[in-house]
Amino acid sequence: MSPNRSDATTPADGTAVPADEVRAAFGAAAGYALLAPSVFNTQPWRWRVGPGAVLTLRADRSRQVHSVDEARRLLLVSCGAALHHARLALAVAGYRTEVVRFPEAADPDVLARITVTGRQEPDPEQSRLHAAGERRRTDRRAFDDRRVAEPTLRRLRQVVEAEGAYLHLVREDQMPMLAVATANAAAVELEDPAYRAELRRWTNRPAGSRDGVPAASAVRPGPRRVPIREHAFGGTPGLETGDGMDRGAAYAILFGNGDAPADLLAGGEALSALLLTAVAEGLATAPLSDPIELEWPRWLMRNLLAAIGEPYVVVRLGFVADPSPLPPVLRRDPTDVIEYAD
Repeated sequence: MSPNRSDATTPADGTAVPADEVRAAFGAAAGYALLAPSVFNTQPWRWRVGPGAVLTLRADRSRQVHSVDEARRLLLVSCGAALHHARLALAVAGYRTEVVRFPEAADPDVLARITVTGRQEPDPEQSRLHAAGERRRTDRRAFDDRRVAEPTLRRLRQVVEAEGAYLHLVREDQMPMLAVATANAAAVELEDPAYRAELRRWTNRPAGSRDGVPAASAVRPGPRRVPIREHAFGGTPGLETGDGMDRGAAYAILFGNGDAPADLLAGGEALSALLLTAVAEGLATAPLSDPIELEWPRWLMRNLLAAIGEPYVVVRLGFVADPSPLPPVLRRDPTDVIEYAD
């Protein structure tokens, strides 16, 4: 699949779209993209609505988690998820678009440019995914014994592959390696003062902050098939683990052919499509980046893939044992993320 492609589902009708209308649509799409998942909920991106009806996505390195993401792998995956959210919002609003990824070789922080090339009829499936974006939360509570249906898992594979990535469902005989890799990563990271400082930064945000992972959305320790990262560093978790032990959960490794920036950005777009489709299908979701962050656990993840690809993130999928609603998601104010240029 070409990294720079049109997202049209029907041909453009040939009608010119007024520039003011396009700018407003870009602003709305960039605002919707704030719902995208990101490592530690850092939301490490910025948008520029520029002249000539162009929406530009930039990486925000000030929000990079250096202790576990020096190569900015997770930053690019996070930005790719935001890019997919914006593409989806524009499609649902009735716009045909073209996306050019990494348009400036001299500036690797310019990740994508989106232009509107015409109008289109929104696809009902895209509208369904767009609605799921408002409901999606990272649910760290335990999942119950219900299994994810095979047709649903096949559908998730299809939407991931449509974005240029792949999905490996972790087999039962592979679960011990996933659990060991995740636990090992957590133990090694917690020994690193730089990691502890960054964990404290993103889990103990100043009053009024609209990013990070507050203790209110962290879960208390409990038996799990695969350990969950400690997000209430120095605080009290606001959520009970629940009665389930993730016995029915499906664990999927999202992966691609390589770890070049374009691969990682596409991996983030695939992650967005995966999560939104899963939520639309009634599943709870929780991305797990722990076993990908350090080289040795990531090597183990490559082994689970039989060395045929580069792992980007693990996703836990299933049904929550506790149906009570999660705390509201924290998202930055659009004025802090979106720049309008004359």
